[in-house]
Amino acid sequence: MEKPVAPVNGGIAALANVSVCHAALYKAVHRPKHLPGMVVHYGPSGWGKSTAAANTANAFQAYYVEAKSSWTKKALVQSILKEMGVEAARTIYDMTDQVAEQLALSGRPLIVDEMDHIVDKNAVEIIRDIYEGSGAAILLIGEEGLPNKLRRWERFHGRIMDFAPALPADFEDAKALRQMYCSVTIADDLLLEIYEAAKGSVRRICVNLERVQEEAGRDGLDEMTLAAWGNRELFTGEAPRRRV
Repeated sequence: MEKPVAPVNGGIAALANVSVCHAALYKAVHRPKHLPGMVVHYGPSGWGKSTAAANTANAFQAYYVEAKSSWTKKALVQSILKEMGVEAARTIYDMTDQVAEQLALSGRPLIVDEMDHIVDKNAVEIIRDIYEGSGAAILLIGEEGLPNKLRRWERFHGRIMDFAPALPADFEDAKALRQMYCSVTIADDLLLEIYEAAKGSVRRICVNLERVQEEAGRDGLDEMTLAAWGNRELFTGEAPRRRV
């Protein structure tokens, strides 16, 4: 299957998962009214889901919040209202109604990133209340196990329209990241080594691109090839072995 063309917004590289995330929310926004309106984008850490979410929020003018591990139910709705520019009421009940009302009036979707924290705090039903009260398209983003976690809440799970798994970074993604972030020329042969070392992680590609640029600066090079890189190590996520 050919990789869809990804939109580019706000200085974000056109990566595969930007297209996946964009397509998921588009489906929810433009769904027939009799279908549920929540979609889930999920995958391993470092695969560029949050980058894709930021791009998608920009493209759809969506309200966007990134959940924190310390959030309570009250903190969740307060943070959404802050993103909306709405002064929060005193009770969680009233704040939940405020969020639903603003979504309904504005016609804008909602994106909740790091949804696993909401699940872990047993605050999932507040998201369902917001959805039921607004009918808005809602995109939930989380780690690889998020779909299975959500099965615990049958009424919530039944309102999910689709699950959109994140894709591992491919070599075209590595090229896009090189173009976006590198001031030093990094040859394709070295970029291929970086891509293979990353094992699908956008974050590790970015870490290694920066590492190569730093080494090129130390060597006084405008271009770094695989031969010039030599036997220097790339970051793979594994700690280096101690030499003692």
